[in-house]
Amino acid sequence: MAEKIKCLIIGSGPAGYTAAIYASRAGLQPIMYQGGQPGGQLTTTTEVDNFPGYPKGVEGPTMMQDLENQAKRFGTDVRFGLATKVDFSSQPKKVWIDDQIELEADAVIIATGASAKWLGLEGETTFNGLGVSACAVCDGFFYRNQVVAVVGAGDTAAEEASYLANLCTEVHMIVRRNEMRASLIMQERVKNNPKIHIHWNSETEEILGDANGVTGIRIKNRETGATEEITLTGFFVAIGHQPNTSIFKGQLDMDAQEYLITEKGSARTNIPGVFACGDVQDSIYRQAVTAAGSGCMAALDAERWLAANHLH
Repeated sequence: MAEKIKCLIIGSGPAGYTAAIYASRAGLQPIMYQGGQPGGQLTTTTEVDNFPGYPKGVEGPTMMQDLENQAKRFGTDVRFGLATKVDFSSQPKKVWIDDQIELEADAVIIATGASAKWLGLEGETTFNGLGVSACAVCDGFFYRNQVVAVVGAGDTAAEEASYLANLCTEVHMIVRRNEMRASLIMQERVKNNPKIHIHWNSETEEILGDANGVTGIRIKNRETGATEEITLTGFFVAIGHQPNTSIFKGQLDMDAQEYLITEKGSARTNIPGVFACGDVQDSIYRQAVTAAGSGCMAALDAERWLAANHLH
C-alpha cells in the first residue's frame, strides 16, 4: 500500500529545508526525503561566510544541521532515502524511494540540487574544502591576496577567473584546448586582465598539498608533453554542474542543460502540483541564499495550489 502524503519534499539543502520550514508552518505536514547527500553540496564546504545571520561564518555541515533542526521544530518529517522513480501523469503524484517505498503525494516540491562536475583527480577528494572548491563566489574570499587556479574554458570559468582576479594576486587559468568556449566578451575580459595567466592546451595532472591543504598543482601541455609545477593555495574547478534531474526526464520540462524549467517568478513546473526550487532549476546563481529564497517560493506556491484544489 502506498503511503499518502499531502506535501512531499524530494531533496534537502538550503532549498529543501527552507521549503520544509514554510510548508510545516503552513500546516502542510511535509515529509522530506533527504536524498543521496543529506544537506546537499554545502555539507562538503568548510566555512560559509556569505549566508545572512552568521556574522562570524559557519561550517557548511553545521548550517545544514541548523536548517534541518529548524524544519523538524515545526513538524517536518525528515527521512533518509533517495527518490528513484516518479510518475506525475496522474493525481496524486507517485514517487518511489530506493525502488521499494511507494508514496502518493498531493503536491511535490523538488529540491534535488545539482552536482559539480570534477576532473576525477584524487586530490579533488583529498583537499576538498582545504584548497579545492567548485564555487569561487562561495570560497574566493578565503584566498584574498593569494595565488589560485581555475580549470575550465566556458563562461563559468571565465566569470570565476575574473571574480578571483579582484581578490587574488594571480589567477592561473587552465584551458584544455587552444581556444575557449566562453562568449567573446568573457574571453576578452580574461585575456585583458593582467592578473590572469592562461595556460593553453593544458590539463592538470596532480593537485599538490600537505596536511594543511593545497600547495600547488602540476600541469601538462597536451601538445609538447612538458610539465610545470605552479605554487598556489586555491584550486577552483569550473567545468560545469549537472542538475540532479534524471528521474524527471520525459515528465518535466527541462532546458538544454537538463535544469528544470519553472514559470517566471514562481516555482511552478509544467505539471500542476509539482514545484522546483534551488540549484535543480537555477543554472545562474547557485548560491545558498538564492536556493533558500526559491524554497520559500516553492512552499508558498504549493500551499496556494493545494488550497485552490481543495486539498488543504
